[in-house]
Amino acid sequence: MTLTPAQQLAATDRAHIIHPYLPGTAEERVIMTEGQGCRLTDAEGNSYLDATGGLWLAQLGHGREELADVAHAQMKQLEYFTSFWEFSNEPAIKLAERLASLAPENLNHVYFTSGGSEGNEAAIKMARYYHHRRGEGSRTWILARNKAYHGIGYGGGSATGFPVYHEGFAPMMPHVSHLTPPWPYRSELFGDQDPTDFLIAELEARIADIGASNIAAMIGEPIMGVGGMLVPPADYWPRVKEVLDSHGILLIFDEVVTAYGRVGEWFAAQHFGIQPDIIVTAKGITSGYIPLGALLVSDDVAEVMLQDHGFPMGYTYNGHPVAAAVALANLDIIEREGLLGRAVTMGAHLHSQLEAELGHLPIVGEIRSVGMMLAIELVTDRESRTPLPLKPERMPHDVIRQETGVIVRDSAHSLVLSPPLIMTEGEAKEVATAIRSVLERTSPTGEIA
Repeated sequence: MTLTPAQQLAATDRAHIIHPYLPGTAEERVIMTEGQGCRLTDAEGNSYLDATGGLWLAQLGHGREELADVAHAQMKQLEYFTSFWEFSNEPAIKLAERLASLAPENLNHVYFTSGGSEGNEAAIKMARYYHHRRGEGSRTWILARNKAYHGIGYGGGSATGFPVYHEGFAPMMPHVSHLTPPWPYRSELFGDQDPTDFLIAELEARIADIGASNIAAMIGEPIMGVGGMLVPPADYWPRVKEVLDSHGILLIFDEVVTAYGRVGEWFAAQHFGIQPDIIVTAKGITSGYIPLGALLVSDDVAEVMLQDHGFPMGYTYNGHPVAAAVALANLDIIEREGLLGRAVTMGAHLHSQLEAELGHLPIVGEIRSVGMMLAIELVTDRESRTPLPLKPERMPHDVIRQETGVIVRDSAHSLVLSPPLIMTEGEAKEVATAIRSVLERTSPTGEIA
């Protein structure tokens, strides 16, 4: 039998590539070959609507020639040279200045990485090293939260609050303690208490148990993405920051998903009205056109890092000139096209479409959103709020893609959406209609008719 070119690609892929989270027995491959706006095309000519932004990052959508032109021009001029020691390059310098101008007040320093996992590794080491340099070397503990996701490195992976990401990789990094996540929908987590009151009391008790003088930092996603797009109460982060400050504990905001317009501000720290000590960013900084990450570091922490021999760690592609040039152009487009405001208005529109199409379905427990981050929590029934059983062989998000071409993501019994910020009202309607077409056939046992 003669294979088509698409079938040949799929066969070669199965023979040679180890995909994240894909067992070797899986036969299906979706090989994307082209993208434009919110649309993708695969090797067989099938069209898709990207409602995930890839992995939360395609702020500008696909196929922006302007960014390709910027990368081409920079490669012709200077494709790469190290940014270790005294060496630097103009795009990295300009990008650092630009990020400092957009960041919350006093985050005026930038440490470049190649992505989010590298960023969280650097942030955890920076927090520990900060206290070490100040003569408090006992401060090694990191506070994190259950259902948190901080990447797949050793430190960040240890802070990640899903047991599945620890199984088989133990022993994980010591001195990490996980707290209850801010998940208002799951009121059973908090007894009869106000969620924030419960969580602050738990935080203070954990600090007392470990000893404030032993804790370096707390790391947290402002909105927990992989955990199911969990939005904390408005007073949660300000009160957490107040407690941490009173004990000299740094706050690391993992904004790998939330930064660069996703929530309608440059950074979610601005949405919640707080000033972290370190913000970890990546993904949307280039809209995924090229790998890049950046830590935004407070004046106080940076002053300590720059003492003596400096911060003794770096990545090969730190401050990569092509990536920095693309990031600058990406930020220009976000600003020029008013995409921060669009994230708010289009996110609200998409939310209303989802409510109209799905709000009556008994398996839809809650629809929540901030800007262009949305989630549909699936339950057996609204009274018990029991998570909907999922059938690995026939998951709702897979059926939605296979039947309608709309790509959504399953995450912790929720369907999660993070579309490009350029999505149109027509595309938002298409997404909501596609999801309804499958969920209205999904039973409380997770079976899809």
